[in-house]
Amino acid sequence: MCRFLVVVILGSVAFAQSASSAGSNPAPDQGARASTELKSKSDGPADLPPGPRGNSTVIGGAIRGVDLVRDQFTLNVFGGRTMKVLFDQRTQVYQDGVKTAPRDLRTGDHVSVETVLDGTAVFARSIHLLSATPEGECQGQVMSYDPADRELTMRDVLSHRPVKLHVPAGTAVVRQGQASSPASADISSSDLATGSLISVKFQSDNKGHGVASQIAILATPGSTFVFVGNVAFLDLHSGLLVLVDPRDDRRYDVFFDSARFPMSREIHEGTDVTLTAAFDGARYVASALTINPTSSK
Repeated sequence: MCRFLVVVILGSVAFAQSASSAGSNPAPDQGARASTELKSKSDGPADLPPGPRGNSTVIGGAIRGVDLVRDQFTLNVFGGRTMKVLFDQRTQVYQDGVKTAPRDLRTGDHVSVETVLDGTAVFARSIHLLSATPEGECQGQVMSYDPADRELTMRDVLSHRPVKLHVPAGTAVVRQGQASSPASADISSSDLATGSLISVKFQSDNKGHGVASQIAILATPGSTFVFVGNVAFLDLHSGLLVLVDPRDDRRYDVFFDSARFPMSREIHEGTDVTLTAAFDGARYVASALTINPTSSK
């Protein structure tokens, strides 16, 4: 901006000198040249920080409105909800595999958006304009499942709003830590018990309703998990330990009762541990913890 102001000021001085000495001879169009220079800068790569980090989620839907001033658009997500999605020059936009610009987004476009949380906002890492049947993916917690109507209601981890999906017979089921069940195997009500953590891939039908094509069962209430990784955060007062498991590069919040589950002084941020925890439908609760030999001193 400072450079632009200098160009405008110098252009004004040059214009005044030319007008006083040449009389009727027109001065160069400094405004047009400055405008061209500004446009060239705006089209170039901006000095932006790296994009938000974290696990991404692919969401399919239709654009309801685009605001190029605030760099955001409203997405009608397949499954019956809407969300605000932010974008900027770091966002990669593609039309049938060809790179394009965010200004080409239009109301009514069917898109597949790779999203990541930027604080509490949803940021688009990439946007693919679709000409075929849209697909999407969401991850969250089961609120209810009606086996008669085969209707699943889940709370999405990004928006924390209910998402309704139809689960047709023969939907492929993958249980984390177990062999994948065949596509013909029907999902059970116990798999989709209230509180279960799941990840769902879905498509949109011709009415814009979400139809599940694959469901991954991440955790069901009462199930036990063994995590191996480094302690990223430890709060003895609140009884919270955050562990990063290198096998899937995910962070897990595990709670413990300080009175029943005292932490050794050797456990601190960076310690490599093996942690056994049960999922109670709301959170992981530690039942056993050992320090791995590689990190003990």
